[in-house]
Amino acid sequence: MHWLSDLIAAIGVVLNGIPQGIMAMTLGFAVFPTTFSFVLASAVNGAFGSVAPISFQAESLALTGNLGDNTRERTSIIFGGSIIMVIIGLIGTLTKIVDVLGNNIMAGMMAGVGIMLAKIAINMSRKEQVAGWSSIGLAIITYLLTKDLVWTITISVIGSSLVAVYGTHYRAELPQHVVERRFRFLKPILNVHVVRGALSLACLNIGANISYGLITGQMTGIKPNPVDLNLLTSTQAFADMGTSLLGGAPVETIISATASAPEPVIAGIMMMLIMAVILFAGWLPKIGKYVPSASIAGFLLILGAVVIFPENAAAAMHGSNSVIAALTLVVTAVVDPFTGLMTGAVLKFLLPLIGLGV
Repeated sequence: MHWLSDLIAAIGVVLNGIPQGIMAMTLGFAVFPTTFSFVLASAVNGAFGSVAPISFQAESLALTGNLGDNTRERTSIIFGGSIIMVIIGLIGTLTKIVDVLGNNIMAGMMAGVGIMLAKIAINMSRKEQVAGWSSIGLAIITYLLTKDLVWTITISVIGSSLVAVYGTHYRAELPQHVVERRFRFLKPILNVHVVRGALSLACLNIGANISYGLITGQMTGIKPNPVDLNLLTSTQAFADMGTSLLGGAPVETIISATASAPEPVIAGIMMMLIMAVILFAGWLPKIGKYVPSASIAGFLLILGAVVIFPENAAAAMHGSNSVIAALTLVVTAVVDPFTGLMTGAVLKFLLPLIGLGV
């Protein structure tokens, strides 16, 4: 009966990913080409026995949507970020970057991302007040009662969508390129927004791949941790590179409940293949017409302010570089993850040179 437990775990993670897939559509990403990412990752995980799957990730979607002004800029940001991560993954420098900067500076960057997500949630709710504030209210109540992110995203998204549909007769007409079931090549562009966004997305993924990837590995109960961070980084980057050229959404490392299934590799592959079928069949856009973009606001607020920020802020303040980590946190929250991480790196290596070690 292992297969049944694997399937249940896979379905649970799919349910967690669907609202974030809808969020991707509201940002102008085509979901049909994203099928490629899930199929590629399934094949890689099957070939190498990796327990860490990839899926839609609210943090990367929110960051990309915030730093890119339109779909072309957003897909170019993903493409640029994927090139950086491919290089990091193939030459095996992911863990070396963290070793050089230090865990507290990386934690400061991640805590700053938590604040960014909370700010994005509030801004969403100001623009779409009915869906946004009802989503936040439902998310807070659900998380206080369950302490479970899957229940939080499910109830807040469904509940706020029902409020919008029946309260304000909400129905969105999604752009043709979002719902069409075909591949359309989008040539990447290069400007200041794209460069800044690609560097910021890469910085976010460095932190997320290490933290989320290792947490997923820990959930298997296997020692030593079975997750190959360089393989995970390369897989995620190649998946993003391919789908971004077709206008598709980014898929990133997640904390996946499939790791706690009896057969974690099989469960992860099942989850990604189920998601691929949903996208390929065109079922997600049919649901997305009735789901406002602000329905994800509650989940983003809880994820950023309650889950990501406290743990990472505490880690950032622990150690000899706590002041630099605090500045990294603030700059990340106010500007972007790349600027925050670079601020931390410059201060860590520059201050001792001028006799101002902090």
